[in-house]
Amino acid sequence: MSLRERKRERTRQAIVAAAADLIERNGYERTTVADIAAAAEIGTRTFFSYFPTKEDVLFPESDDRVRVTVAAIENRSATEGPAAVLVRALHEVAASSEDLTGRMARLRLRLMHEVPAVRGRGLQIQMDVQREIARHLAAAYPSTLDPVSAGALAGALAGAVTGALLALFDDPKQWEDPDVLRSAVERATAIALAPWGESVDGAV
Repeated sequence: MSLRERKRERTRQAIVAAAADLIERNGYERTTVADIAAAAEIGTRTFFSYFPTKEDVLFPESDDRVRVTVAAIENRSATEGPAAVLVRALHEVAASSEDLTGRMARLRLRLMHEVPAVRGRGLQIQMDVQREIARHLAAAYPSTLDPVSAGALAGALAGAVTGALLALFDDPKQWEDPDVLRSAVERATAIALAPWGESVDGAV
């Protein structure tokens, strides 16, 4: 990345970290965008140049996950089936970020349960992500997938990841060990994608 890009990424990370700290300490409703901006040492206008709403700061890497997944589909090997390519993309996301299994993931899940606005935004993002991934899958595998089966496959992957994390949500000791979380996601993904007849064990 260029110097400008690195600076922008540092600012973005500072915003996310400040939001997590404040929300964990004060609660979601009592934390304002102005509070987050002040803690990140930026102005509120700068905050909105990174995140359109307060809810969006809780989903900081959803666009990156889509980009990684689309790239994996586009760069698939000749022998790589649709389930395998999705799991490879999940592996690449997990290797480059803790967004799926780290501190923000637990905070996000809790707030989606407690705060209607966060739940609504999360469901909208998930729907958008699944539709985009399904569209690329159907285009990449026209002889294997139609729009319905591509949507089912994208939904199965998303549901497996969310289901695994929710299953461990009430056990803080489990959430403190990223290896446990990755293992749970891996197992859930293998179960969800088993009907596709591809070997995906150990891919995450």
